[in-house]
Amino acid sequence: MSGITPILSEDQFKKVIADSNLVVIDFFATWCGPCKMLAPMLEKFSKEYSSAKFYNVDVDQLPNVAASNDVSSMPTLLFFKSGQLVGKVIGANPAAIKQNLAKLA
Repeated sequence: MSGITPILSEDQFKKVIADSNLVVIDFFATWCGPCKMLAPMLEKFSKEYSSAKFYNVDVDQLPNVAASNDVSSMPTLLFFKSGQLVGKVIGANPAAIKQNLAKLA
């Protein structure tokens, strides 16, 4: 079973980021090479940081969610707590992602 839940609607996005625990959202595209490389690492992080919740958004399926969060390059990871953006990593940068997780989770 995957530790990463796909977000399929704007309403679902609004609900999940309201969580008081850390929420990590991976904005990706199916055609994006770096996104594919990053996916197994995010799976690993989702098991390592069990207090955080991991989700992903396919920017081609939900372009309005990507646009409203100023996501213009893939992958972009956004970190939320109680609806507030608390961290952001642009690009496939596992070290920066891990740093944010260690600090925020």
